[in-house]
Amino acid sequence: MPVDLRILKAQLETEKKHLTQQLEQLKESTRPSEEKRESTPFGKRDEGATETLALEKRITHEKRIKDQLAEIDHAIEKIDRGDYGLCDICRKPIDPARLEALPKATICMVCKNKPHPR
Repeated sequence: MPVDLRILKAQLETEKKHLTQQLEQLKESTRPSEEKRESTPFGKRDEGATETLALEKRITHEKRIKDQLAEIDHAIEKIDRGDYGLCDICRKPIDPARLEALPKATICMVCKNKPHPR
């Protein structure tokens, strides 16, 4: 059964909008806190460690969202170019069931499961 590119593109655009909103909310929620934890002798040190951990988590989450957005943009570009559904590595068709389950997929399962040199 062939995939309906209009439906898949709409799904990709909806997911892109959702992720963009998440990214904006993440950026808005990371303003420095006015609270200080100086009730203990290690207050400033504890505060610094907590802020560092929170920053690392935020950066990791932000990167994950940006990576997903890049995957979505790539899939949309492939739809627009007319080569959506072809594996980026081997250029063979990607299983339609995979595309329906994961519209941003641009690599077939055979190539995805091959070990890649690093």
